[in-house]
Amino acid sequence: MPIRTVMKANEAAAWAAKLAKPKVIAAFPITPSTLVPEKISEFVANGELDAEFIKVESEHSAISACVGASAAGVRTFTATASQGLALMHEVLFIAAGMRLPIVMAIGNRSLSAPINIWNDWQDSISERDTGWLQFYAENNQEALDLILIAYKVAEDERVLLPAMVGFDAFILTHTVEPVEIPDQEVVDEFLGEYEPKHAYVDPKRPITQGTLAFPAHYMEARYTVWEANENARKVIDEAFAEFEKRFGRKYQKVEEYRTDDAEIIFVTMGSLAGTVKEYVDHLREKGIKAGAAKLTVYRPFPIEEVRALAKKAKVLALLEKNVTFSVGGALFQDFSRALINEKEKPIIIDYIVGLGGRDVTFQNLDEALAIAQKALNGEEFEEVNWIGLRKEIL
Repeated sequence: MPIRTVMKANEAAAWAAKLAKPKVIAAFPITPSTLVPEKISEFVANGELDAEFIKVESEHSAISACVGASAAGVRTFTATASQGLALMHEVLFIAAGMRLPIVMAIGNRSLSAPINIWNDWQDSISERDTGWLQFYAENNQEALDLILIAYKVAEDERVLLPAMVGFDAFILTHTVEPVEIPDQEVVDEFLGEYEPKHAYVDPKRPITQGTLAFPAHYMEARYTVWEANENARKVIDEAFAEFEKRFGRKYQKVEEYRTDDAEIIFVTMGSLAGTVKEYVDHLREKGIKAGAAKLTVYRPFPIEEVRALAKKAKVLALLEKNVTFSVGGALFQDFSRALINEKEKPIIIDYIVGLGGRDVTFQNLDEALAIAQKALNGEEFEEVNWIGLRKEIL
């Protein structure tokens, strides 16, 4: 029977790893994700998880160990955040290029400088071009569920790509919420026994991995990573449907809230989605036709779902905890790409919010709403807006 309890997202991620039964876990501690490998090490030490826990000297070594273990044919897991994820950068390309279905938990945290240990998405967003699948959790239950789903998708023969699951630093990593821990037998049925598709597991079937590619072959190798990301769209939908059937919780690449008659739809990811839903309820009470949408899947970018969402709105207001300098946020770029050739499309407005863990309040959202309403009324507006800046210290 499932166990219902309260726990932090870090603990939920550790429980998800335990349920997935990886054989190798390699991790290096970093705030705010330290509790993930710490909890897993307890499972291993107590005999609750039959796995090799490798204590390494850096995050670069942690992901490298996972690459080696995955290439040898076993299920692997790791966790990190911020500077630790940045230190993994070159190996993230290797993991995707070698088509290794590693799963990693990310306690989303800002990048230095200045030094900051609180939440934004800049760390994982900065790795969006490595080839990894990316999922973002709104709450602690989603942190657990999405890790299981990540394994299901990553290990599918049509995909075979690594996947990361992000959950917001401190807002989720260190805050307790109700979480249902699924029954182990049901998880086993959902994931199945791991069967490596191209690992070196048989001396009679030698293979080469991580080889040199000359110009005659490199481009085609990168194309296979592109193709696998495209394949992942269908596989994710299938995994979501099977997860709902087995566990009763529904997931969508883009989750909509009160969007059917909305003129302005606020779009975001992660824990901020909960705040935005409450704000939409607040606006509805005032007679303002607003809706909300949450991206659960960021890579592969849900192009078709975004196009369907765009048909419902006059203004898409993108709230994002990251910035691409001189352009805006990453969502702004991706939404623009998805809609560029659509004959009828809404106004897209970008809002940079909550960097470095700054709270995003109703007052901030009122400021975003005012800009969206100006656009709705045909007035001039800025495409990219920094919301909540303390101008007295600039």
